[in-house]
Amino acid sequence: MSKKDLTKFKTPHTYAIIFVVVLICWGLTFLIPAGKFSTHEVEYENASGEIDTRTVLQTETFRYMHPLNKDFLAANLEKLYQDKPVLEENDVDQEAFGELLKTPADTWDQAALDKVGLTDDVLYGLYGDNFYDKSVNLNKTAKIWGTDDFNGFGFLNYLFEGLVSGDKYGSAVGIVALLLVVGGAFGIIMSTGAIDAGIYAVINKTKGLEKFAIPILFYLFSLGGATFGMSEEVIPFSMVMVPFVIALGYDSIVAVTVTFVASQLGNAVSWMSPFSVAIAQGIAGIPVLSGAGFRLACWVIVTGLGAAYTMVYAERIRKNPSLSVVYETDNKFREKLAEDDSAQEFKLGHKIILLEMLAVLVWIVWGVMKQGYYIPEIASQFFVMGLVAGLTAVIFKLNNMTINDMASCFQSGAADLAGTAVVVGMAKGILIVLGGSDANSFSALNTILYSMGNAFAGVPKAIAAIGMYLFQSLFNLVVTSNSGQAALTMPIMAPLADLVGLSRQIAVLAYQMGAGFMDAFTPVSASLIGVLGVAGIDWSKWAKFQIKMQAFFFLLGSIILIIAVMINFQ
Repeated sequence: MSKKDLTKFKTPHTYAIIFVVVLICWGLTFLIPAGKFSTHEVEYENASGEIDTRTVLQTETFRYMHPLNKDFLAANLEKLYQDKPVLEENDVDQEAFGELLKTPADTWDQAALDKVGLTDDVLYGLYGDNFYDKSVNLNKTAKIWGTDDFNGFGFLNYLFEGLVSGDKYGSAVGIVALLLVVGGAFGIIMSTGAIDAGIYAVINKTKGLEKFAIPILFYLFSLGGATFGMSEEVIPFSMVMVPFVIALGYDSIVAVTVTFVASQLGNAVSWMSPFSVAIAQGIAGIPVLSGAGFRLACWVIVTGLGAAYTMVYAERIRKNPSLSVVYETDNKFREKLAEDDSAQEFKLGHKIILLEMLAVLVWIVWGVMKQGYYIPEIASQFFVMGLVAGLTAVIFKLNNMTINDMASCFQSGAADLAGTAVVVGMAKGILIVLGGSDANSFSALNTILYSMGNAFAGVPKAIAAIGMYLFQSLFNLVVTSNSGQAALTMPIMAPLADLVGLSRQIAVLAYQMGAGFMDAFTPVSASLIGVLGVAGIDWSKWAKFQIKMQAFFFLLGSIILIIAVMINFQ
C-alpha cells in the first residue's frame, strides 16, 4: 500500500475558499462588537471642476451598539415632547410620539423609536451617548438561517443575498447582468472566427516583435485605469486578449495581467481618476487633482516596473509553458486556435466584424468619459456589438452561421460566465455577513475601521504612512469600491494624518495604492472575478501567481510613501 504524499496540497475551489472566508467573517461578528458613525453631506470639487456632494462619516461620532437606557429615556422624552421647535427641526412625528409616551418605557426599543422619528442619530445628536446603557457592548451577528423578511438575515443566505444586492448601477446585480450580456455577445463574436483570424493576421505580420506587445498593452491599459478608473470595462477586452496572448506563446495569466492588473496599477497611482483620487482629495479637504506631478512620475515608474515584472514571467512561460499553473486550462484556447482552419484565412467578413468591434469600443470609451455611461449602457453597447457581428456573419456566411446559431451562441456564451456570476454574488455576501459597508449602520466592519484608524496615533511618520497603506490594502479585501472606500476611510485617515504629522496628500496616496494594488488580488472584486471568468482561471490559481506580485507591489508602494514622507509631499 502506497503512502499518501501529504506535501501535495490540492488547491481548494474558489467557491470553497469564499465559503470559508464567509465563516471566518461570521465568526468575527461574535467577537467584535458592532459600531457605527453618524454621517453628513460634504461638498467637494470634482474632477470636472464642479461642486459635488458625498455622504461621509463623522469621526468623532463613533459609538458601539448598546442597549437603550430606558430610565434615561423615560426621564427625558417627556421633556422633549414639550419642545416643539426641536421636534420640528428633527422631523419627529409629534402625534405618534405622543402615542408612544402612553406606553410603558420598558416596552420601548429602537424600532419603536424609529417609527416616530427618534432615530439613533437624532437621539445621539440630542443626548450624546447618554441614552445608551454603556455597561454592555452588543454584537450584530447574522443568524444561521433567515432572510430580511423572515427573522433577519442568516449567513447561509449569503449567496442569494449577495446576488440580489445593489442595483443595475453596481455590485452585485449590475455586474452579474453585465457578465451575462457580455458573455452572450462574445459567444456570438467568437463563433464567427473573426478574432481568431485577426490574431493569426497580426502574428504573421509582426513576427519577431512579440516581446513589445506586453509593455505596449500594459501601458495602454494602465493609462485607462489612471484616466477614467477602468475596471469593469476590462472584462470584454480580456476576452480578446486571452487567445491573442496564448497564440504568442504565453498564458492566460499574462493576458489578465496586461489588461486588468495594468488598469489597477494605473488607478493606484492615478493623477486624475474621478472615481478615486478626485473623491478622496475632495473628502480630505485638499485641492482636487493636486500633487499630479509626483503621481505622474510614480505612474510612469510603477507601470514600467509592472510591465517588466510581467515580461520576466511571460518569457519564463514562453520557454517552458508547462510551468504555468493554468497550463491545462489554457489547452482549450490552444486547441481552438490549432483546429480552426478557417482562422487561417482573414476574410472580408472578419475584417468588417473587427472594425465593428473597434467602433463599439471607441463608443464605449467616449460614453464613459464624456457621457457618464456606466454598467447599463455598457452592457447594452456590448449587446449591440454581438448582434451586429452575428448579422454580419450571417450575411457573409462565416462558419455557415444562421440566426438560430446566433441565438445558441449567445446562450452558450452567457452560460460560460454563469459560474463567474455566482462568485460575484458570493463575494458580495462576505460584506453583507460583516454587516455591510454603511457607516451609519451598526456593524463589525465599522468597529474594525475605527480601531485600526486609532492604532496609528503616536507612531513615527514613515511607519504611520506604511501602516495607513497596509490598512487600506486589508480594507480593500472586503470593500472594493474605490469611491466607497474613500467615503468610509478618508474621514478617519485625513485627520489622523494631521495628528501624526503627515500631509493629507500622503493619506490620499496611501488610500490610492492600498485600494488599487489590492484590487488585482481580492476575491471580493466583481471586476477581477469577471475577468478571471472569461479567461477560464480559477481564483485560487490566480492567487498563487498574484501573491508574489502583490509583495512586489507592496514594496513599491512602501518605497513611494517613504519618499513622499521625506520630501513632505503636499
